[in-house]
Amino acid sequence: MRKVLGVMLALLLAAGAVGVANPPAAVATQADRTTGPRTQGIPGEIEPSGDKDLAAWQKLQFGMFIHWGLFSELGGVWKGKPVTKGYSEQIQMWADISEREYLEVAERFRPDRFDPAEICSLAKRAGMRYVVITSKHHDGFSMFDTATTGYDVVDATPYGKDPLKALADECRSQGLKFGFYFSLVDWHQGHDFDGNNNNPIPASMEPVIEEQLRELMTRYGDISEVWFDMSSPTAAQSEKFADIVHEHQPKAAINSRVWNNKGDFRTLGDNEIPSVALDGAWQTPASIYHETWGYRSWQKRDDLPGKIRDLVGGLTGVRARGGNYLLNIGPRGDGSVVGFEADVLRGIGDWLGRHPDAVLGASATRFGGLPWGEVTVNDRDLFLHVTRWPKSGELRLPGLATSVRDVREDGSADRLAWHRDGDDLVVTLPDRPRDKVVPVVKAELGGKLRIIPAKTVPLGDDGKATVLESTDFEHGYSYADSGSYYSTHRTTVRHSAYITADRAERVSMTVRGEARPDALYRLQVGRHSRLVRGADLTRGDIGPFSVRGRQVTPVTIKLAAPEHAGEELGLRIDSLLIVPVGSD
Repeated sequence: MRKVLGVMLALLLAAGAVGVANPPAAVATQADRTTGPRTQGIPGEIEPSGDKDLAAWQKLQFGMFIHWGLFSELGGVWKGKPVTKGYSEQIQMWADISEREYLEVAERFRPDRFDPAEICSLAKRAGMRYVVITSKHHDGFSMFDTATTGYDVVDATPYGKDPLKALADECRSQGLKFGFYFSLVDWHQGHDFDGNNNNPIPASMEPVIEEQLRELMTRYGDISEVWFDMSSPTAAQSEKFADIVHEHQPKAAINSRVWNNKGDFRTLGDNEIPSVALDGAWQTPASIYHETWGYRSWQKRDDLPGKIRDLVGGLTGVRARGGNYLLNIGPRGDGSVVGFEADVLRGIGDWLGRHPDAVLGASATRFGGLPWGEVTVNDRDLFLHVTRWPKSGELRLPGLATSVRDVREDGSADRLAWHRDGDDLVVTLPDRPRDKVVPVVKAELGGKLRIIPAKTVPLGDDGKATVLESTDFEHGYSYADSGSYYSTHRTTVRHSAYITADRAERVSMTVRGEARPDALYRLQVGRHSRLVRGADLTRGDIGPFSVRGRQVTPVTIKLAAPEHAGEELGLRIDSLLIVPVGSD
């Protein structure tokens, strides 16, 4: 019996030896699977706003923008010739069309093919969760029933109905949120044509704007978003317009183009994917064609796969950085959706269907844009959106401080080979991606996502002080304005550094640089913070603070009570001196 057992044991050992010598290419070592870096990282997920209503808006993530109005009837053509200057929704200005002539267009405006059910179904098919439509563009022609003027779709066209009421009702029926675009430029009410659309708002125009806002906020059910646009109102006007919205729709999110920093979220430039980390709530408005938002009959429409790929890249880039993505369609004057645009949206929806957890319902991460693409997280699944397939055949994710259990292309049963290289996850990619639009690699994590920022600095040994230079800091950015599109500028709203220690310590901080003397700052080290006036921030030691051992500790300086999310920090840091004051 012993001899038999010995033979069996030898065979098992031999089989084990063969397995070790020639492991399956996709299987990492046990150490790789069960352990990550020995230092505990910071949470890698970007959390939504602490304001529950704004957080609910952020969780909508992906929406449909609709530019549709009297301009759609013209389709970018005036008197038989294409109007090549400017956007087609502003054709009245670019073709210098008189109001009398524009009213003649209204007399033939009959959008009998406007189908709210079809539009909402298309939005849902694309994965969108809300719809925002132009209630009034710069031409001042109201696409809703208003008592303020007869210059509207109900009174001035043979259609004679309120299409926005039908769309709002259908959105609710299909479970979509609903919002309005509202131009603060109004050529009908007296604004001159201005190529920059930077007109101030005279006092005589205020009552019309205010009453139209009240109509929109009280007659169409719950409103999730109000998207103001252009003009250059005073601070008092901006505040008044925002107050009307919040009075009647307290849960609605207002975009920053109400101006003077009175909005709830910042609207970025058209199709913009920010190159820096943005703090706070924001949105990118995106268009299928960069040349126009409103319908253009002569618009070049080709390369459907390329268009889908570009827009999926825009969606993932914005979502991975924490923004909402509002993608536009421009229906024809008869209300019908352009077939190419519908195909683009269905193509995006197909991609989202192949990767159901990778974008919708997923969260942004602190990785930011990487040379090969973007990163989102959904619970313990990390999604690597590979917009640029590495020629090296390897995909490197730096600073992952959570153990990894498994890696494979999303939607595939085949595992990918991977290993840990210090704090980095390195994945060996197949020769060709499985998904031809944007490939997605899914890494199953062993816990909640944690990361080790690239600029993490270890504290000195043996009680020595540590000096962090200005280049060791990460900066959080936002935007602010002084009342117009052209006054919008990027601001710095946060300075953060990251430190580690071999053991628990108590330290003091000395900031060297220049601060706004009267500003109240919050210096936070880990879980603890101190409020410090700018005049005192750079004068001497602040602390003590506790630093845990073998854990990344963030050191962050922000304004304690900013007037708005984009208020400039007003702090230049030359260096930060960290001095141990005893063991914790």
